Amino acid sequence: MKKIFVITGEYSGDIHAGRVIEELKKLYPDIVIEGVGGENLKKAGAKIFSDQKKMSAMGISPRILIDHLTLGKRIVDYLTRDYKPDLVLCIDYGAFNLNISKFLKRAGIPVYYYIPPQVWASRKWRINVIKKNIDKVLCIFPFEKTMYENYGIKTHYCGHPLVSQLPPAADKNAFFEKHGLDKTKKLVSIFPGSRPFELKNLMSVFIKTAKLLQKKHPELQFCISHAPNLPDDIYDKYLKSTDFKVIKGENQALLSVSDALILASGTVALEACLYKIPMIIAYRGPWLFYLIYLMVRCINRVCLPNIIADKDIVPEILMARVKPDIIAYEIEKLLYDKPYREQKIEDLGTVKEMLSDKISSKEAAAEICAFLKNS
Repeated sequence: MKKIFVITGEYSGDIHAGRVIEELKKLYPDIVIEGVGGENLKKAGAKIFSDQKKMSAMGISPRILIDHLTLGKRIVDYLTRDYKPDLVLCIDYGAFNLNISKFLKRAGIPVYYYIPPQVWASRKWRINVIKKNIDKVLCIFPFEKTMYENYGIKTHYCGHPLVSQLPPAADKNAFFEKHGLDKTKKLVSIFPGSRPFELKNLMSVFIKTAKLLQKKHPELQFCISHAPNLPDDIYDKYLKSTDFKVIKGENQALLSVSDALILASGTVALEACLYKIPMIIAYRGPWLFYLIYLMVRCINRVCLPNIIADKDIVPEILMARVKPDIIAYEIEKLLYDKPYREQKIEDLGTVKEMLSDKISSKEAAAEICAFLKNS
């Protein structure tokens, strides 16, 4: 009986893990699966070794470092001494997973990496760690396959999971009725992120932006997306002086019915792109982290649609520029400058055309199954 262990770090990784495991079980019904993850991995039939509560934090505080080091040691000890899997599947969460892979390599445990670290964006030296410790990379961007193969790394291009997994756009009238939204007003939606760190740095300025826009443009209405992995009280402290609607657990539907979006940088920008909804992305954090990022980055863009297209499609508002008046100005252009808006929508449409229509989870599962049957 074959056994695998899956390691995810954040909510999005848990979603992708769950879908890969669902497909893998169709191909290999008797497989035993354990891992680090959340509800999606659990529902797919995996036994949860540890949840993700301590893994979604950001930064380098002593507490975070201790939590990660402790969990890493527990995982390595369990895998090498007790569980002894036939394969470990790492999903995203580069710093943690690449460190774990070193110990697994020494123990002779094969490691596949689905949604590998974006070494093309920053810290390109990590590709040497991947070459040394990862048996096969299951990549999601077409340009990654060529890059990894040029380094002699076994690679399979699975296609981006969002292309096949993103649900169709919601019915706008039905969505507005369900949530009591005004059908005569344009909708600007705010996605402040799925980690407390992001809310701390972005939520207040996003709300101030919405208030500024609302005052200047009474024909606008605003919704705030509530990431389902975060408790209500984290949001409530930012919303005491507002009457904006907060919608939880309907991220894709909300994206698809919006007229413009204010987003924290992340995968959500690619989701919005596939729906062709004009947006701005913003990032603000400690200056020390940003300065370190500037030293290690390989490209000058942050937003995935911009990176894929190699073109400035989505306005990127970073660090000191993350101010209500700057964000509001960009949103006004997206809403009221018709030629500008139409060009942005057209540019967003080109990004989807650049991505494969492969079903990513099935591709990943097939590669894992082939390895297990031949090992």
